[in-house]
Amino acid sequence: MSGEDIGRANAEFLSLGLLIDVRPRHTYVAGDLALLVVDWTIDGTAPDGEHVHIEGTATDVARRGQDRGWRYVIDSPFGTAHPPLT
Repeated sequence: MSGEDIGRANAEFLSLGLLIDVRPRHTYVAGDLALLVVDWTIDGTAPDGEHVHIEGTATDVARRGQDRGWRYVIDSPFGTAHPPLT
């Protein structure tokens, strides 16, 4: 998944209006690159009244910018697992 597909997937998560519980598992830093392994859960009631429970383990890569801030360059919210079918 890349480009516009990532934007659409992130927008779908955000449109639920629910909090995302994030629990970092591992962070590996090598110079200006970082690999993050993060367990996350979304749990609650969606705007349509349906109960939502989605969880996963993300594997993400970030790059440190000139301003020393980190920016995601790879966002894989389900890691090596297949995302749920919608």
